[in-house]
Amino acid sequence: MARFLLIGLDGAEPSLVEPWMDAGRLPNLARLRAAGAYLPCASTTPPATFPAWTTCATGVNPGKHGIFDFTAMREGAYALEFVNSTARGAPALWNLLSAAGKRVGVLGVPATYPPEPVNGFMVSGFDSPVCTRIDRSFVAPPEWYDDVRDWRFADFQETAPGPGWHARALARLLAGLALKESTALRLYRREPWDFFMVVFGESDTVAHHFWLFHDPGSPRHRAGFEDAIAQVYERLDAAVGRLVDAAGGDVTVGVVSDHGFGGAGTGVVHLNNWLAERGYLAFSGGARSYLKRAGLTLVPESWRGALFRRLRGLASRAESASRFGGIDWARTTAWSEELNYFPSIRINLRGREPLGRVDATEYRAFCERLCVELRAWEPIANAWHRDELFDGPYVARAPDIVLELALENGYSHSCLRARGGPPFRRIGPDEYLGGKERGMNGNHRPTGVLLLSKPTPAGYARLEDVAPTVLAELGVPAPPMDGASLLEPGATTVAEMPCAATGGRTYSAGESDAVERRLRDLGYFE
Repeated sequence: MARFLLIGLDGAEPSLVEPWMDAGRLPNLARLRAAGAYLPCASTTPPATFPAWTTCATGVNPGKHGIFDFTAMREGAYALEFVNSTARGAPALWNLLSAAGKRVGVLGVPATYPPEPVNGFMVSGFDSPVCTRIDRSFVAPPEWYDDVRDWRFADFQETAPGPGWHARALARLLAGLALKESTALRLYRREPWDFFMVVFGESDTVAHHFWLFHDPGSPRHRAGFEDAIAQVYERLDAAVGRLVDAAGGDVTVGVVSDHGFGGAGTGVVHLNNWLAERGYLAFSGGARSYLKRAGLTLVPESWRGALFRRLRGLASRAESASRFGGIDWARTTAWSEELNYFPSIRINLRGREPLGRVDATEYRAFCERLCVELRAWEPIANAWHRDELFDGPYVARAPDIVLELALENGYSHSCLRARGGPPFRRIGPDEYLGGKERGMNGNHRPTGVLLLSKPTPAGYARLEDVAPTVLAELGVPAPPMDGASLLEPGATTVAEMPCAATGGRTYSAGESDAVERRLRDLGYFE
């Protein structure tokens, strides 16, 4: 019987993986490349964690699965709510495989909290940016908690790195990686499985915070910890080797990253200041809420994840106040949440927002005009209306306009929150280290990596191709997906495939009915 082992290396960057494989520093990844295939892998736009991993698991773009970010706008309010796995509108690999009678194991995949009933076991990925470790609510079945209780994410907070922070962070990343590896090995040696997926987040965290040490060309460069990123990649490579060797010879292996990485420069974009300068936005002059900052400052790190889950409504109000406080909605036609990992703009649309000012008849022309102005601004590389990027029943959950920040000499600008001041500025040396919501010194890039243990005729991949590839290898017909199996005859490259192409095999009427019944039995449609 065929089996598939899918290993996620969050944020693994091609410009690091390729030379380090060639130099012998990543021998296990190089072994996979030699036996099968290595492909650059296109992420979602923008290359953000929650939508990207969900696309990887479902084979469809965010417009069809419905997850665009950690948060979503609350209907009829200038407010946010945190999303979770119940917001996903398309079945993931573990749903389809469970329904087909396959046994699955899923560990640490982002956007999977709370865990779903599966034919096997699931340990959810982080449920919020402040989550550092799991509790019993992350585990299905819950009685397995004692077997996996050591599973943790970045076991520290990332908001304001100070003296000694990087030494502690690197040690914790390496220790956490070892714990994850041992947990994964223990479970899949003990439990039978047809599909096993595990995601390691350490390659993402280390690149966010250590890129300025790694890269001597970075305009933020400083000495120290030059080998930290390489240490984490080498330790991840060792984990890949042990997982592959323990799986046995009848397994197909895939190693995938949800996006790539690169360095951040010294340029900072303040989108709301730009909108205000052009008359699209007005500030209220009122005091901004400091509830979120107080929570991140006063609440001990080890409590934050649990308090978030218990006080989710309060957390949503704090996040909403942080993003939307200080805006005069009656005099605003467009605004931004000013997210560094998801730069975007929302339109204050009449009939959708409580104090909407742009009429529905003017909406499309208004967006097009705004996109033209944004593209003409030097710090912006591109601006798209959401319909240009996504298709499906959940496109309306996306921001109206999605932006790509420009690179300056290969280094990305950052997007930070401000209420007044210049639209663009340069940070000083005291800001170079960055931190969450302070401008990371390493930022996401749109191309990650995909390695397969079998050859493929394709020269390039998309995250949408991963799910149909797994299903085809395991002999489970795929429902309509935007990607196609890379291991079947006729696998193509992304350049030959339209952005919203539908690939894969479809169910027959009888197969479709049977799978739907099994999914309902698992509680997926409850």
